[in-house]
Amino acid sequence: MLATGASARAQTAAPSLSTGTPPASASVNGTAATATPAAPAPAAAAPPKTWAEGITYGAQVEGGVTGNFDRPADGLNYGRLFDDKANTALLNSVQLTATRAIDPTLSTFDFGFMLQGTYGSDARYTHYLGEFGHVTNDRNQFSILQANVTMHAPVLFKGGIDFKLGQFATLIGYETIDPSTNPFYSHSYNFNFGPFEHTGLIAEAHISPTVDLYGEIDTGESTTFGRGDNNAEPAGLVGVGLNSLAGGKLTVLAFLHLGPEDATNAIGGEANSSMRYEGDVVATYKATDKLTLVAEAQWQHDDFYGADSYGLAGYASYALTPTLTANFRGEVYRDNAGFFVAAFPGNTDAYRGLNGLSTTAFGAGRQTYSEWTWGVSYKPVIPHVALLAFRPEIRWDKSFSGGHPYNALTNTGNFTLAADVILGF
Repeated sequence: MLATGASARAQTAAPSLSTGTPPASASVNGTAATATPAAPAPAAAAPPKTWAEGITYGAQVEGGVTGNFDRPADGLNYGRLFDDKANTALLNSVQLTATRAIDPTLSTFDFGFMLQGTYGSDARYTHYLGEFGHVTNDRNQFSILQANVTMHAPVLFKGGIDFKLGQFATLIGYETIDPSTNPFYSHSYNFNFGPFEHTGLIAEAHISPTVDLYGEIDTGESTTFGRGDNNAEPAGLVGVGLNSLAGGKLTVLAFLHLGPEDATNAIGGEANSSMRYEGDVVATYKATDKLTLVAEAQWQHDDFYGADSYGLAGYASYALTPTLTANFRGEVYRDNAGFFVAAFPGNTDAYRGLNGLSTTAFGAGRQTYSEWTWGVSYKPVIPHVALLAFRPEIRWDKSFSGGHPYNALTNTGNFTLAADVILGF
């Protein structure tokens, strides 16, 4: 998590330790899920795959540009991270993935893994402390996103328990680091200034078809072990998932991450005892075959700085055609101490800030932010191409506090026009 006070997130609205993908009731890749067709007559059962045959490989490239009509003197879209450079074409990410998903429905043990790395301008914000943060000062950098092993254990509950050990994207929040699972190129304040990644162990217990319980112990936000942690204490997460409510149309996920997050380099020994709490609730409602609605509420509190943030965001996605989806996002975000929302002009500011070192990062003080984003996602079906997506958007940001956070701290509002392209294989 990035903040001016000291510290510097990605899973879907309905995470799964087995696949990392949303359930059928969620908006998938920014497109509202369609009704499931009637099942055909059963075919002859395919022979079971060997463990190695379950391994898949993928590559994904994203690039985009955000036109800022204020032409800010500092060249920044304030309140943004992955799309923070105004009027500048960005190579956001070249993402490579090797994975074997576990099958949580098996009555036997199953093992898998995920290795995922990225190169591009987004990597400035997705480093784990102690990994590749000082390799280059360039805008495009390399970072590990996920490196973990997974296990499905058919124990204790009918659905068993799934485990993940290593480095992984946070379960908190609706939006994700992976652009292919988001409705927009730009991100919400909830996403930008909440947690990104963790190192540790997480368990997902399938108590019943309706209830999943989550528990996690980790080193904190975007940190690792030893010198890769910015303090000397662990953190953790608890959560619950409610599935197939309202006749299968509604999914609710609630998580709380807690632990010391401030850096010893910034506040000394108090970093080990000063807690930060981050709570997030996401409700996804599949209203019709074409319309998906999502509501997210987020709260954060940092003990040492006495800082709180409160975020409310709503999403609507409507499938106009099988390949074209209209999307909307509206959000209000209160940063009551000017601690969480910030801009990071330097290419290593986010990494240095996570470690409590000096940076050129700056904030706009106490503000109530809002943003309203409209866009479409066009995803044509092309043979031998896993994904081609084009996502233009219009966005209006506004401070409800009368402050001037935008256009190099001179404007109360900001209008941007942006688009990106995602190509996956």
